[in-house]
Amino acid sequence: MKLQILGCSGGIGGGRRTTSLLVNDHILIDAGTGVADLSIDNLCLIKTIFFTHSHLDHVTCMPFLADTVFSRHNHQVSLRGLPETLAAIKNYVLNGTIWPDFSMIPLVYPLLHYLPLHLYEQITTENLQITSIPVSHSVPGVGYLVDDGHHAFAFSGDTTNNHTFWDLVATCPRLDLIIVEVGFPDELLQLAKISGHYTATLLAEDLSRFHRSVPIYITHMKPGLEPIIMQECHNKILNHQLLTLSDGMIFDLS
Repeated sequence: MKLQILGCSGGIGGGRRTTSLLVNDHILIDAGTGVADLSIDNLCLIKTIFFTHSHLDHVTCMPFLADTVFSRHNHQVSLRGLPETLAAIKNYVLNGTIWPDFSMIPLVYPLLHYLPLHLYEQITTENLQITSIPVSHSVPGVGYLVDDGHHAFAFSGDTTNNHTFWDLVATCPRLDLIIVEVGFPDELLQLAKISGHYTATLLAEDLSRFHRSVPIYITHMKPGLEPIIMQECHNKILNHQLLTLSDGMIFDLS
């Protein structure tokens, strides 16, 4: 299984890209601004987009992807996410006013296909089993566990304190790495709680019940605050290997 980090920042500026993960060339998890760095040929390979939630930094390049590939496509692109997430995309983005509705274009063989998924649902696609895991954010959201039968990784999406994500990923025997967001420094703890994000202190609380020895990559840090957030994570979380996720990283899980 190949995992490529197209974008992992909590914002833009200075070359930063917002959240998007490419799995085995055909699957996106979220479609933030990092998608824009793919070539046209690589964009045409995308078959499924799994959304963690509806916020703009996680969906913003999906309309442009559709507009780029629709005249070249020889397969439909499936949009997978919670019903609330897909409804937000359909009603507020691909609504014919903000952007064309590519579930109706081209007329004979529309490009996009909405396929709602539910909490804890396991989807098998491209020889992968992808499980949606409920998390706690300011809008309905999920994380994902991606498993090819030999190797696996977990991605929290945007979340603050929750047990569901950690309890489920702890049961996966093949877990190679975890990608988890820490959006804010501890001085913005109350804002993090209100907006549904981790700080180092909040993540430390959840990791106190997670006893697996798995590398944990920190993502979605606010631009310019990355050194502060990572230092706080290292100060607060002593029993886990913490690493900084960066745009362009490639993991060959084989």
